[in-house]
Amino acid sequence: MLLPEDLLANEFVAVLAAFVAINTIVYVTLAVSKVLPKLYLSDLVDGRNRRGETRSIHPDDAP
Repeated sequence: MLLPEDLLANEFVAVLAAFVAINTIVYVTLAVSKVLPKLYLSDLVDGRNRRGETRSIHPDDAP
């Protein structure tokens, strides 16, 4: 073994291992979120709130 068994059974080592595990999960989540494309709320919301007719100064132009 690399380290004695009584050292590995220590409470400090268990707390440190839990911290490292949580830290790893956080950094993996951050890395994956940077790789994925950005999601915009306007892409998810329906287009029902759009105007029924144009309010342009050129009303005959197609939108």
